[in-house]
Amino acid sequence: MPQVMEFKLPDLGEGLTEAEIVRWLVAVGDVVAVDQPVVEVETAKAMVEVPCPYGGVVTARFGEEGQELPVGAPLITVAVGTGAAPGPEAEASGSESTSTSASGSGSGSGNVLVGYGTDHSRPARRRRVRPVTAGVAAPVVPAVTAPPAGSGPVAAGPVPVISPLVRKLAKDHGVDLRALRGSGPEGLILRADVEAALRAPEPVPVPMPTALAPQGERIPLKGVRGAVAEKLSRSRREIPDATCWVDADATELMAARAAMNAVGGPKISVLALLARICTAALARYPELNSRVDLAAGEIVRLPAVHLGFAAQTERGLMVPVVRDAQSRNPESLSAEFARLTELARAGKLAPADLTGGTFTLNNYGVFGVDGSTPIINHPEAAMLGVGRIMPKPWVHGGELAVRQVVQLSLTFDHRVCDGGTAGGFLRYVADCVESPAVLLRSL
Repeated sequence: MPQVMEFKLPDLGEGLTEAEIVRWLVAVGDVVAVDQPVVEVETAKAMVEVPCPYGGVVTARFGEEGQELPVGAPLITVAVGTGAAPGPEAEASGSESTSTSASGSGSGSGNVLVGYGTDHSRPARRRRVRPVTAGVAAPVVPAVTAPPAGSGPVAAGPVPVISPLVRKLAKDHGVDLRALRGSGPEGLILRADVEAALRAPEPVPVPMPTALAPQGERIPLKGVRGAVAEKLSRSRREIPDATCWVDADATELMAARAAMNAVGGPKISVLALLARICTAALARYPELNSRVDLAAGEIVRLPAVHLGFAAQTERGLMVPVVRDAQSRNPESLSAEFARLTELARAGKLAPADLTGGTFTLNNYGVFGVDGSTPIINHPEAAMLGVGRIMPKPWVHGGELAVRQVVQLSLTFDHRVCDGGTAGGFLRYVADCVESPAVLLRSL
């Protein structure tokens, strides 16, 4: 006799508490294998395919595409130990089956996500499986009790719809099922309810009084945008930051890059050369590769440079992290920047790719701007901003000449160092940009 196993939305790591369902990869009645991805979700950090640790037949699916679920909420139930979807009689006879969630013990793989195991510390619990009436498919979402007469439309919670045809009809015609009250048993929404909503006359718009300002478009502050907003707000609240900047002649740096790329082999990006300069500068000024532990009242200097870099994507600003950047040469840095940027734009970065940074390099010159005052990527201590490199009049060798000039700006946490240290770091970076031989001497 098959066991019905309940798989819950796992902890995706790094303090994430919820995820939005982007796309279901399985349907009720599908046979799934152990560790087969069953749903694609979007967290505040990345798009993730969630694998199910159980193999069997999908008997129920919880949540709709576009709906946010908290960690620990049920995703699907799987009948384990059968090769076909159980019929109504099998469901009824198995109503006392023992069900184990993915976060507890069970006969699944326990992987859930690579790098984030399941929690085996929670005891298994028993779950009563409700019998399914013959001839009715297993519900995608659990039914709820119909609201009392006159209570108004359903505003929140699962929508009482069983038929996928009814859902498709509503979706195709833009009908919000949450606004309907079903005429079926226990408030079940039927096809007739949707068709009645389609026949209803459109409400006449009420003109807005001239004294009121337009309401404008409302965009939910969630997902990546919400995570960025929270992180930047926290940075402003907690970090007493300051910014210093300097113009630098990047002509020699650009010439050095052209010479390096002329000999063949993998191309080296300007960002990789700037990253190599940053790691050398952080070796000289380790105060800026640190963070503040408020609970302990200490400044923690970090042994490795995990270099974050800003990457603009369709989902918003992402900051992938290059691990152990201090041990990489320009070719390795270029390759890693390219790899992470491609994953970011495809929405395939893992949460681990977006966390753990110790210093951030922000090349906003790609947007055609010269300067900025970056906001520190909390809980880091500093960020180097790089403007566009462009021809400008410059005094070189005592004469006025046209040179490739760039503005560099450093925003730093004033708790970890004073202006002398920050200025020394920025001046060293500028010296390396103006004369790459300075960097060679320090290696």
